[in-house]
Amino acid sequence: MTSAPFLHALKLGKLVLVLALGACAGAPAPPAWEARLTGPAIVLLGEVHDNAVQHRLRVASLSRAIERGWRPVIAMEQFDVDRQADIDRARAERPRDAQHLIDTAAASQGGWNWDFYRPFVALALAHDLPLRAANLPAAQTRRIVREGQAAVFDAARLSALKLDRAPAADWQAAQEREIADGHCGALPARLLPAMASAQFARDAVMAELLGREAPHGIVLIAGNGHVRRDLGVPRWLAPPLAARAFSVGYLEDGQDAPGQFDAVVVTPAAAREDPCAGLRRTR
Repeated sequence: MTSAPFLHALKLGKLVLVLALGACAGAPAPPAWEARLTGPAIVLLGEVHDNAVQHRLRVASLSRAIERGWRPVIAMEQFDVDRQADIDRARAERPRDAQHLIDTAAASQGGWNWDFYRPFVALALAHDLPLRAANLPAAQTRRIVREGQAAVFDAARLSALKLDRAPAADWQAAQEREIADGHCGALPARLLPAMASAQFARDAVMAELLGREAPHGIVLIAGNGHVRRDLGVPRWLAPPLAARAFSVGYLEDGQDAPGQFDAVVVTPAAAREDPCAGLRRTR
């Protein structure tokens, strides 16, 4: 049985792309939203971290845009910002060796499947594109959870990141719900504000990077939670930059995301064990 490769619909003024993968003949046509990958665009490409199909689709979209002449900065959640010097050093040592860069600059306890992310690094190296580390280091994230944002950032830095003001109550509540749902309801409620604070800090750091001058555009490779317009990095951008930003969520069958992204790609779910099973056993 075959299925149409792409179904397009217009929903609440947003482009929603549903990708139905089946035994269809030939390669599907590129999605219409790829036309946004050009010039000084700010593009955020989301992911479900362990879904190999989504990674392949993102690499294909980005490769096509580069083949058309786009030359963006590639910013990646998978690299911590304190490893930027290591990225630059690895490039100087072996300009086309993606694995050497990963070995040099990736956090040893990052937990990323680099088979999924190596192609993005290779694209940057093959086309001499700037490659930027985007994530707050895990040690700093944990410290924020324990001690608060002021334990990691001084007053000037908090102000620069816009972390010196409390998020709107609805934003705070929504972020706490996402964290609770993402941990299968197993977290004590008292931990949720601190964990939301750490997530806000990570998004603010990524937004600062996207806000830097990038005349040829910038693309962020990050999880869906970070690229959401309602909760994630776009909400930390200054209004003119937020208006330029284009967010693509990569979801799995059965997931819904009304109003969260400018475009959505839906793929089959990755084969995985029940992510909540271990958490239920520890409750």
